[in-house]
Amino acid sequence: MMNLDAALSLLAQNQSAPLDLAELALALARDEHPSLDVEAYLAELDAMAREVRPRLRGGLQARTRALCRYLFDDMGFRGDDADYYNARNSYLNEVMDRRRGIPITLSAVAMAVGARAGLQVSGVGLPGHFVAKATADGEEALFDPYHGGRLLTPADCETLVRQAAGLEFEATPAALEAAPLCQVVIRMLTNLKGAYLRAEDFSRAVRVMRRLRRLSPDDVMQRRDLGATLMRIGEPGQAIDHLDAYLQLAPPGEDADLVRKLLGQARGMVARWN
Repeated sequence: MMNLDAALSLLAQNQSAPLDLAELALALARDEHPSLDVEAYLAELDAMAREVRPRLRGGLQARTRALCRYLFDDMGFRGDDADYYNARNSYLNEVMDRRRGIPITLSAVAMAVGARAGLQVSGVGLPGHFVAKATADGEEALFDPYHGGRLLTPADCETLVRQAAGLEFEATPAALEAAPLCQVVIRMLTNLKGAYLRAEDFSRAVRVMRRLRRLSPDDVMQRRDLGATLMRIGEPGQAIDHLDAYLQLAPPGEDADLVRKLLGQARGMVARWN
């Protein structure tokens, strides 16, 4: 069984540490599903890889299309347009059970099955959207797991960013580089954090932020958010250090007065208890 705290600390030190994304994502899912049988889900991914491996023939584009046909046609994985922001779409076990997910978790499925089947698949973090790419012998094939695995050109990526984020984006080779594993996990957890904050499920949001803090211990914005959310669940004593660290370490910003006010409230509440 993976030691999750140790794995996250390793990723914080080495963003491309040789860890298995699927095992890591399933270990994170145990925060919500404590009895989750990680090995059973890994075995399911292994079985998918065995089934698709004989189909991965020809050039890179042909092999990528075969993987996408298998996952998104035969196996029925697809984007959850109906309930996009549901936290379930950020847990790999739920995505595997329901065959529904968001761009990054569907990409994680493609990365996990591809790797096990002998096709190197990486994640690409576009602004506002997440896609994947297969690589071999200096070639690469970009594809969009959220939209049925359709193959993408760099121009398609620019269009996706305009549609998803309303931003102008130049799909240079550097912008389309594979995301290190640490950044993939941070983005998965950031989506989950957003889902819980949107649902005002602050206790679960705090749990996710603590995982993010282990991955990004120097990210003062995470400390601000964690401190503010701890206040929402009535934990001012725990909030003080995070809010104070943000004010000490962050450059002066528009939110400084608000954070200072929260910090004063936290200290006042703790003083009354004592």
